Amino acid sequence: MTQQFPENDAQHLPGQQRQGQDRLVDAEVEPEDKAIEAALRPKALDDFVGQKRVRQQLSLVLEASRLRGRSADHVLLSGPPGLGKTTLAMIIAEEMGAPLRISSGPAIQHSGDLAAILSSLTPGEVLFLDEIHRMSRPAEEMLYMAMEDFRVDIVVGKGAGATSIPLELPSFTLVGATTRAGLLPGPLRDRFGFTGHLEFYEVAELELVLRRSAGLLDLSITTEGFHEIASRSRGTPRISNRLLRRVRDWALVNEIDHIDARAASAALDMYEVDSRGLDRLDRSVLESLIHKFGGGPVGLSTLAIAVGEETETVETVAEPYLVREGLMGRTPRGRVALPAAWEHLGLEAPE
Repeated sequence: MTQQFPENDAQHLPGQQRQGQDRLVDAEVEPEDKAIEAALRPKALDDFVGQKRVRQQLSLVLEASRLRGRSADHVLLSGPPGLGKTTLAMIIAEEMGAPLRISSGPAIQHSGDLAAILSSLTPGEVLFLDEIHRMSRPAEEMLYMAMEDFRVDIVVGKGAGATSIPLELPSFTLVGATTRAGLLPGPLRDRFGFTGHLEFYEVAELELVLRRSAGLLDLSITTEGFHEIASRSRGTPRISNRLLRRVRDWALVNEIDHIDARAASAALDMYEVDSRGLDRLDRSVLESLIHKFGGGPVGLSTLAIAVGEETETVETVAEPYLVREGLMGRTPRGRVALPAAWEHLGLEAPE
């Protein structure tokens, strides 16, 4: 079949990004993609790509707990979004042959919320708490005793007539996930038997992730096509799988049944994801920094106004990747464009 590569106009792009919509490279999962995302998740440690050291250590923890015939030690997984913390929690439950209970820190704002969850656990169950650093302080303090002694104290009544009733809990494994481990109080961190930090993936590792996903989606992609998608995935498997699905959509609409590097590049260019994984917002920040402020330094709030975004959006969504890629720097006087940013935009950096 003849391959055609249309120009970047919207008629060829179902569900094209518009200003104000979630970014294609954002690490959060769109609701309509959740079913596909779940289907692509590996179900065993042996199928989990990347994070070799964490996988080896976690495998040892789980095997030791099986040999002892006891629940595994509590596990804390930290690292940026989209690297596999939730998937590893599901794998832990699967490997231990235990049921999995899922909740999140923001959903537990009172100690009673946590007590209700803990009191309904079954022996050996795995409790996964995402964004555990966002739990309320009263819930955190209750969790200390639950993790260490498998017991919580329920306070009944108020004032001088209040009484504390101890509630024994079954043995369970807590798996906590956080993107900001530094916000966890020391006493909570110390109660985890194993802490694993997930790192960004290399391009070669992302190619393995994409090969597995392409097989599950029944896609025909060349080695060069995999490399093109992986190199634009910001070191994050969740983003690589999302880009893969968008390339699949583009190929389907344009009647291309074998995706090579040129097809993948054309598709991702249309979705405004460039060769370094930068999207519209990232490039807008760099272009404003260079063209409007001469490369900086400029204050974060001023830069956010210049690109028409909230300060928090620029600081938490665009800035971390730009800094990690060496395109933007943070100084006491403000943000500056580094030489790599000028080069990426085809400009000559000032002396």
